[in-house]
Amino acid sequence: MSLKGVGIGMLGIDHQHGRFEVVRPGADPAAFLAGAEPVEFAAQGRKDIYEWVERVLVWHEYARQGKAARGLLRRYVEKMTGLSRAQVTRFIAAYQATGRVRVTEYERHRFAARYTKADVELLAYVDKAHGNRSGPATRRILEREYEVHGIAAYQRLARISSAQIYRLRATAAYRKRNATYEPTRPTVTAIGERRRPEPNGRPGYLRIDTVHQGDFEGAKGVYHINAVDEVTQWQVMAATPKISELWLIPVLEAMIGQFPFLIRGFHSDNGSEYINYDVSRLLGKLLIEQTKSRSHHSNDNALVEAKNGAVIGKHLGYGYIDA
Repeated sequence: MSLKGVGIGMLGIDHQHGRFEVVRPGADPAAFLAGAEPVEFAAQGRKDIYEWVERVLVWHEYARQGKAARGLLRRYVEKMTGLSRAQVTRFIAAYQATGRVRVTEYERHRFAARYTKADVELLAYVDKAHGNRSGPATRRILEREYEVHGIAAYQRLARISSAQIYRLRATAAYRKRNATYEPTRPTVTAIGERRRPEPNGRPGYLRIDTVHQGDFEGAKGVYHINAVDEVTQWQVMAATPKISELWLIPVLEAMIGQFPFLIRGFHSDNGSEYINYDVSRLLGKLLIEQTKSRSHHSNDNALVEAKNGAVIGKHLGYGYIDA
């Protein structure tokens, strides 16, 4: 089996163009393909690879070779270029059909642009001037600018649809001209008053918090409910396996009943276990005022937070306790 009479073409480096060139035949094809040393193919881009493959196929007269020689040449091209077998097959098919291996220049169909960059900038100007109204309202404004006021710049935009207005608003060119930023709006919850309790030296104003006793292998630990009176420092602690309303409401009722004085206030952080309608109904039934901590005021519930560590953490530890 031979290619070009003797063997597969040897490769030399064309230093002027920085790529491999076929210079002469003579190498044993089986020995070359069985070589373990890696081959680095230096090419400037796809065009260089396509031209090199074409020269190899022409040099060795691929169409005149037998089946075994063609397979050997195919593997040789694969090893030199690092291309897949399917890609080399496409190259050979193109060579057999046209005698050339060339990069295909794709001509993609594009619809003619109806609205220009100036139209997008004009739309951004109108939206900014009118406070970013809805698509139908903006469409009527553009229509009146041309048909009533006779401004020629609005000729194309006068026939724009509401859907197209929204599409143009999503483009980068529009956002550069009309970028609006709104701060995050806080979630308003009507449950509880956001302020610090004012006991005025009277007992019955509770500070309450939840302490979770850790997780272990995906299982939740017990929850401690810690309540402290602000004036007398009277403290009641309870435990519950869960903090849903089914478990928490009976626990709160039992804890409130254990204080030796009338409860007038109930203050917590903004956790959902206390800021919900079930707890609010319970406190409303008992005529207890509900308050919650303010933003950026970490001392609002500092009393019970300190008791969490000084009492619960000290006596029960910080390790996992099964619920």
